[in-house]
Amino acid sequence: MKEGKRLTVGRVAAAMEYLAPSKLAQPWDNVGLLIGSPAAPCRRVLLTIDLTGAVLAEATSRQCQAVIAYHPPLFQPIKSVRADHPGTESIVHQAIAAGLAVYSPHTALDAADGGTNDVLGQMCSLSDVMPFEYVQVGPRQFKMVTFVPTNNLDALSRAMFAAGAGRIGDYEQCSYRLRGEGTFFGTESTTPRVGRRGRLETVPEIRLEMVVPEPALPQVTAALRAHHPYEEPAFDIYPLTTSPTMGIGRVGRLPAGMTLGRLGSLLQRGTQSKIITLVGSKTTRLTQAAVCVGAAGRLPMDKPNSADCDVIVTGEIRHHDALAILRNGKTAIACGHWESERPVLKPLAARLTKALPEIKFLISRRDAGPFIPPTRMSGD
Repeated sequence: MKEGKRLTVGRVAAAMEYLAPSKLAQPWDNVGLLIGSPAAPCRRVLLTIDLTGAVLAEATSRQCQAVIAYHPPLFQPIKSVRADHPGTESIVHQAIAAGLAVYSPHTALDAADGGTNDVLGQMCSLSDVMPFEYVQVGPRQFKMVTFVPTNNLDALSRAMFAAGAGRIGDYEQCSYRLRGEGTFFGTESTTPRVGRRGRLETVPEIRLEMVVPEPALPQVTAALRAHHPYEEPAFDIYPLTTSPTMGIGRVGRLPAGMTLGRLGSLLQRGTQSKIITLVGSKTTRLTQAAVCVGAAGRLPMDKPNSADCDVIVTGEIRHHDALAILRNGKTAIACGHWESERPVLKPLAARLTKALPEIKFLISRRDAGPFIPPTRMSGD
């Protein structure tokens, strides 16, 4: 088997990166390959929401070499990896000892097409779907603006282009130029390269603008300083944002005649949740829903794309957030945190199998939410 076709942890990680790019994750999150070597052989992978002791034992018994755990077991910085630690450090220790690689997509999968929020949104039969909060993706770009005497324009432009500025898509040497007039007064401590100190100078100048990718910013700045005729060249650097395409959560229109009770029933069947709860009256008619797996709280009400939603569909809602939702004339459905996320595993396994048919992707049987439905309680 050729090196490029070897079945490795790295190929699984690459497939996950394609389906749920890490750049889509929230800034506070910890996603990607968290444990293991990309070069390690891998033929069986277990998918789970949480990496618990029971799931880890299952992965070992089912002869898996890797686990895709939606929630990252390594989230906060840790100072030790001990088997007797009461936190997730013990799980990390067990995974390392068992030779298991661990990949976690978390909020990257929430934002990705076909991810957790899309799966939950499909259960609601949403149409005209869009994110309720977009994520900035792609390399950061900046606009650099400087002011240069007309006679020095070409030399400065060439130097900045050569350093990496002025590239937009497949086009190079892109710039914007606007004629104007600059003034300056050099004090006694200056050594002007244009004009004389102690005198107000007026110089015909060109306003020169170029787009600069973040990695090239130091080189372009150095080129500007080296080739600008002024002793102290003036320049501005503005951060730019790309056109948003993907993001967290989903908002969309519900089928005509949908009520809170009916939507709750659809989600109960779809998620198989036994702890689903409603905030509001079952007979309330709904037209638009905001969907966010996990714990959305009242967040969708504060986002422009979802401010007009009738119902918030999520995993869990705090008491005071529920009161705020009602005060704002809205409703909510809490399916259960784990219950809202678990449905993504089956379609994710199918997509991974299509991408890597030589690798067996299994869904955990031991993965379970921490809450159980209430039962009738007796005395002693």
